[in-house]
Amino acid sequence: MTTLRIEHRTSFAYEGSIVSSYNEARLIPAWLPRQRVLDSKVEISPVTWRSSYRDYWEADVVVFEVLQPHESLSVVGSSLVEVTSVPAREERVAWETLTGPRFQDLLSEYLGLSDTTEPTEELAAFARDAASRLGPDDTARAICDHLHDQINYVPGSTSVHTPARDAWDARSGVCQDFAHLAIGALRTVGIPARYVSGYLHPKRDAAIGETVSGESHAWVEWWTGDWFGFDPTNDREVGDHHVIVARAREYTDVPPLTGVVAGSTTELDVQVHITQVE
Repeated sequence: MTTLRIEHRTSFAYEGSIVSSYNEARLIPAWLPRQRVLDSKVEISPVTWRSSYRDYWEADVVVFEVLQPHESLSVVGSSLVEVTSVPAREERVAWETLTGPRFQDLLSEYLGLSDTTEPTEELAAFARDAASRLGPDDTARAICDHLHDQINYVPGSTSVHTPARDAWDARSGVCQDFAHLAIGALRTVGIPARYVSGYLHPKRDAAIGETVSGESHAWVEWWTGDWFGFDPTNDREVGDHHVIVARAREYTDVPPLTGVVAGSTTELDVQVHITQVE
């Protein structure tokens, strides 16, 4: 078990005075069998009104408005989370069960392709070839291994709205691209897959109490009898250094922070600090 303290600070600086701002924040880690949220809060300044709700994907959302002139906005999500590595069930399903009508219906939300997740024909062909030779889990792992071999992780090379196929063609991307590429390839061969938004403590050998610069991160879960988490960016299974905030079809379902402002252009600064406290 690992206990992590996370601070996700987002700061907006505007060139002029903003008249109004309407926003949603998904910064609170989820309560799950593999993680226990010991403390969490979202601090906003300035703020006129705020509320909270749980969305369709069971993510905790803070919705807020700033209905006064302001030249900056600060949103800070802080949490303390216990994370354990919970192994997936050993009973895995075969292709015959996975592609049968029952699960194709129950998990249909995680099987459809969108403009964001649709893979190139080259990647889809690799996935189909792997599926013709391997079982579902081995196919999923082969797809993620292939992505890690083919795509370079280059911070800033794409935006969160970049289609997966563009990152594949460029052979570079960020964690959202790796997740969307994996999701598209998995769904192409009938493996239900979902996008996971959260945090990753990047330093496995960090000392207890050492604060490091972490990151808002994304990875995938595929279903082959149970949901199995895998981080294609780092080509490893999800473990006790991964903290889940939300899970959905793709990034646009569960962005960490989204909103609309009435005013001038913006300078954005995002910092994530993570401390292993136990």
